[in-house]
This record gives sequence, structure tokens and C-alpha cells, in this order.
Amino acid sequence: MIEKIVDIQKLVEAVEEEVIQWRRHFHENPELSFEEVETSNYVFEKLHSFGQIEVTRVTPTSVMGRLRGSQPGKVLGLRADMDALPIQEETGLPFASKKSNIMHACGHDGHTAMLLGAAKVLSQLQDEIKGEIRFYFQHAEELFPGGASEMVKAGVTEGIDGVIGLHLGSQGPLGKFSLCYGDVTAACDDFDIVIQGRGGHGSAPNETVDPIAIGVQLVNGINQLISRKVDASQRAVISVTQFHGGTANNVIPDRVTIGGTVRMFDPEIRKQIPVWIEKLTKGLTEAHNASYQLDYRFGYSPVINEEKITELVERTLVATFGEENCVRSQAIMGSEDFSAFAEAAPGCFAFLGAGSADPADNYPHHHPKFDVKEEALILGVNYYVRTALTYLVETSPVMK
Repeated sequence: MIEKIVDIQKLVEAVEEEVIQWRRHFHENPELSFEEVETSNYVFEKLHSFGQIEVTRVTPTSVMGRLRGSQPGKVLGLRADMDALPIQEETGLPFASKKSNIMHACGHDGHTAMLLGAAKVLSQLQDEIKGEIRFYFQHAEELFPGGASEMVKAGVTEGIDGVIGLHLGSQGPLGKFSLCYGDVTAACDDFDIVIQGRGGHGSAPNETVDPIAIGVQLVNGINQLISRKVDASQRAVISVTQFHGGTANNVIPDRVTIGGTVRMFDPEIRKQIPVWIEKLTKGLTEAHNASYQLDYRFGYSPVINEEKITELVERTLVATFGEENCVRSQAIMGSEDFSAFAEAAPGCFAFLGAGSADPADNYPHHHPKFDVKEEALILGVNYYVRTALTYLVETSPVMK
């Protein structure tokens, strides 16, 4: 075992201060999806400085590092996302975002820093590694069509045997890892509907085709679709999140726009939901002599953890952090484009609690006051390092 040759824990602990500084650098200098120019440059340079890693650009704002071990074996991918969100930060941190209306409000700064730390540690173990580790620093997790699918199309998963990811959780207990077998996060689609009516004076609605009145009926109908179309044992959600129309209190507008998000796991239900929405929209608009345009966009697929690699990750977590710090959890209706990697190879996506002991200090993801405890970062480094080494040791061929 590698543990008998080198003190892995000491190597991990040695990078903690660097990882914290890297995270703070990324937090101060956030970049939106598909715009991660400086972030990817910084990652590229750091990976290159480690000396043992082949570093390449696979898209304009993503980076892949390849660490080839001294002996043949399996190929494992480790993934972190790098993009920020269009949110004005309100944390008051000394290293708060320097950019107006852009902040790391989902932990991607921590993800990037943790994987950089793991890459540095693992690069020092090249002589003991069997196989290959690929480090995926992914752009654009927050915005369709997502950076993961672009990286996969660029060929980063060719020849890999497994892939592992991790997500920090601002509201989870500090140091607690959680993972699921099977479904982890839901598929995520969205839609926009334009209802075209005929506007007029608010005092004479009978002379108009009122798109607001039609839109209200449509929203109510959409909100009933899941309860009336989907078996109660299935998990599915449709949320109408936008309704825009009108410019004055005494004017009935010509049109309204309605937007929303759709989440589910079952692929057959996923196929049917846009059909149901269109049928409902068509019927209501025709009944009122209006017209419509529906733009339904299929987004990320569900993240599904493969059983064997998830069992390996769970066993590694228990051995490294203790059984009390590894719990099995339920799937969530949030979405993640890690699914593109997990569709290309058996994958496991876990969560790491990074919340404060005081629940009042723990703001949800995508909130202007979102933050994570930096004590969690070194745990994430250890997660990547330990799971990678365990995977390559247990899956690599025995030399005779």
C-alpha cells in the first residue's frame, strides 16, 4: 500500500494554507459561466508548476491535467467546477468579490481550490501510482448547455474508467460527507411561453384578448400538471418562476411572458412534460382567440451514482473520516451537469458539509450572503486524494 511508503496525511495537511489562499483568490476574482478566462489561466499555471502533470486546454475556459503513474492501471477522472454567479455579494468577507454583481455563491471557488490541492498532493505520489488521474477543471456549470457536456464532446473522457466529483454544502454540518446510491440530482429543463393577445383599455376588457387572464389560467393549469399526470410515487416538480406583462394600471397589454423550471428523474415523464405543457397552452389560447410560442429547453440529465464506485467511495470515506462522518442521503431536486461525466463513465458525486455551527450563519446556495467554512477545504482535498488512490489500487491489475 502507498500508505506504507509515504505519509499521505502529512502531504495533505501540508497544502492546507495554499488551498485556503487559492480559494480566497478565486472568491475575490469571480468569473461568470463561459467567461472564466483568468480563473482557467490561474489553474493552468498552478497545475503546470507542480511539474508532473500534463496540462491542456480542452475548451477556451476549461483546463485538464493528466497525471500518469509509473505503472499501468485504470484511468480515473476528478472534477471541479469554476464558474461564479450574477449576484451582488453581501458577505462582508475581507476577500469578498471585487466585481460588481458577480460572486461565488455556490462553492465553486472551494471546489477549484480543493482539486488543485489534490493535484499537488497526487503529483508528489506519481512513482507510487498505478494508472492515470485526470483533473477536470470545468467551466460553466451554472448555465445551459453547461461546460461538462462541452468537455466530454472535446474528448476528455475517452478511455476513462470512472469519475468522481464533490460539492460543498453551506447548510450541511461541517465535516459530514453524504452520498446516494443511484439518483443524486434531478434532470433540469426550463421553458418560456409567450401569450399573444390583443391589448386595449382597462375599462373595456371585452374589446381585448387579455393575455394576463389567459396567463393566470395557464399558470394554475401548469401547477396542477404533476399532481394530475404523474404517479405520486414519482419525484417531479414544475415551478413557474416568471410572469411578465403590462406597463400601466389602466392598459391591458398585448402579450405576457411566462417562464419556469422543470425537475424530474424518470426519462419517460421528462418526455411527456413538454407535451402536456404545450397541449394545455394550445387549448387555453385557442379558447380565447390568442396565440402562443413555447420554447422548451432540455437541460442537464440526472446525476446517477454507479453502485460499485459509490461503494468504493463510501468505504474510503468511512476509513478516512470515520463512520460517523459518512451518511447516506436522499436524492435532491437540484441539478448538476456532472451528469455528463457520469454518463460517460461510472461516476460518484458526493457532498461535504461546510456549514457553521450556528444555523443562522448558514445561507443557502445562490444567496448574496452564501459562504462556506474554510476548515472543510482540506477535507475535500483528502477526499479526492484518498478516493483516487483507493480506486487505482483496487482496480489496477496485479503485476506478476
